[in-house]
Amino acid sequence: MGKVSAVVYITVALLILFLISYSPKKHSTHNRQRRLKLRSSFSFSNPARHEPVAFDPLVADIERRREDRQWEKQYSENSHPAFTHDAAPAEESQPEWEDFMNAEDYLNDEDKFNVTNRLVLLFPKIDVDPADGFVTENELTEWNVRQAAREVLHRTQREMEIHDKNHDGLISYAEYEPPSWVKNDNTSFGFDMGWWKEEHFNASDADGDGLLNITEFNDFLHPADSKNPKLLQWLCKEEVRERDTDKDGKVNFNEFFHGLFDLVRNYDEEGHNSFHPSDHSMETPAKQLFSQLDKDGDRFLSDEELLPIIGKIHPSEQYYAKQQSNYIISQIKSSCIRR
Repeated sequence: MGKVSAVVYITVALLILFLISYSPKKHSTHNRQRRLKLRSSFSFSNPARHEPVAFDPLVADIERRREDRQWEKQYSENSHPAFTHDAAPAEESQPEWEDFMNAEDYLNDEDKFNVTNRLVLLFPKIDVDPADGFVTENELTEWNVRQAAREVLHRTQREMEIHDKNHDGLISYAEYEPPSWVKNDNTSFGFDMGWWKEEHFNASDADGDGLLNITEFNDFLHPADSKNPKLLQWLCKEEVRERDTDKDGKVNFNEFFHGLFDLVRNYDEEGHNSFHPSDHSMETPAKQLFSQLDKDGDRFLSDEELLPIIGKIHPSEQYYAKQQSNYIISQIKSSCIRR
């Protein structure tokens, strides 16, 4: 494959990666060749879930502004319900979708937002290691990671403005109030499972000063992406607490096999969901992994022994970014083969 055709190949891949960030709309009567939609990814009820990030920083900024408005409205409704009231008869309000429709019109106006021109502009920003006129899977992954990091930090800064009561740029445990959805949550992200409690807060406090700066607070909200050893150890303890059905303080093989092994296997075998092996066929590899993790040979896994796989149990943004890059490249290869 020549250099020119290779660049075209990757550019088409980037184009498809850009477009799949949007929900396609049925063909309209305006004879547009494409219709891009802003995503509505914000969920106040469960912000801990992973959400994909727009490929183009310009689009991400538009979506971020939209999410901020949604967040401000929902935060007000959840935190100050007494001040929430129905609009008075004479009170006029603009339709909530108006600004977003204008933004979508902008994205779909090829004179204002030309996808090809955007890709030409973004290509050298992605092609950096090395800058050789080609975009590799690793370069695509790192680009996606950088976009996700910006998105996550923006949400953390927004949360910090709410909880930093004395506006000193730091958050104490006394200042922090868990979101209302946590107290009513029955999943592993719930209040009863240790999330949002003081132990979680202290584990996020890397320098041990009793306060969380922006980096530590970001780790607190997104522990899967943290490099803080204390926080990773806390994650392991939470897994033991959640999986330990007989409450002996450790994870036996049965608890491991029916609680954790599937998560590890899903991480190691991306896209394997088209094949569902039986429990019996998976028992042998599960025992092998259990034995490798069981360093002291007592036939139980402690929180320290879960540390090597905690990144697979709680995947980071790096994992999702790589998954997205793998998918796009595989789809383009398949498309080229069919042609």
